[in-house]
Amino acid sequence: MALKYERNQEASVYIGNLDERVTDEVVWELMVQAGPVVNVHVPKDRVTQRPLGYGFCEFQSSSDADYAVKVMNMVKLYGKPLRVNKSSVDRRMQQDVGAKLFIGNLDPEVDEKMLLDTFGVFGQMAQVPRVARDGASGNSRGFAFASYTTFEAADLAIEAMNGQYLGGKMVSVGYAFKKDAKGERHGSAAERLLAREAQKNDADGGAPGFGFGSGSGSGSGSGSGSGPVPASALGYAYGSGPAPAYPAQTQYHHHYHPQQQW
Repeated sequence: MALKYERNQEASVYIGNLDERVTDEVVWELMVQAGPVVNVHVPKDRVTQRPLGYGFCEFQSSSDADYAVKVMNMVKLYGKPLRVNKSSVDRRMQQDVGAKLFIGNLDPEVDEKMLLDTFGVFGQMAQVPRVARDGASGNSRGFAFASYTTFEAADLAIEAMNGQYLGGKMVSVGYAFKKDAKGERHGSAAERLLAREAQKNDADGGAPGFGFGSGSGSGSGSGSGSGPVPASALGYAYGSGPAPAYPAQTQYHHHYHPQQQW
């Protein structure tokens, strides 16, 4: 029986735009070039078992994760540029903002990847969109949730996507109901005021969330390496650009081994 694994958010990165051929092993062998890797997870569709197009990598330290963002973002893998961002989310901002949307009338074929690709263009997402699924079959229940780090991004998503067709069906997009307030939706004036005050008090402007921004990171990170990623997978193997400057002075040989489920 798989154990519940609590990953270190501050030492983890989100990896988007993954080709469906990318496995946990490939991500491990690529990311270990930036620092010692603790765990890797590439989610799969519960029914088809096909990768959803994104994944997560946990490093030993937050500085390793920062370094991975610097050197791995936009590196091509199987011809597709990776989107690598820190996956940590400022818990206070996530609680205070509450920019959570309900997406209804979903086509059964719409999955988390399609939602991330569609709704990620409107702004930073606080987490990967979640499709409500039947616990037994894994099939979509016809609705999903998406959360942003700002109300401006959520408002834009509603304006652009409500009443539009996604996967063959017209979707409804609006603010989700609050769990602890009967009949009250997110997006209220009070929540927006709290969000503005939180942003004023946060000198750093909050932690990055999920999205397709270029990401930024600081920290030197420690160089590391193991078995090579297949040469055919890396874009720079085809002459599409220089390889990232992995530090060669230190080499760690960490081999992939599956761990607990995230």
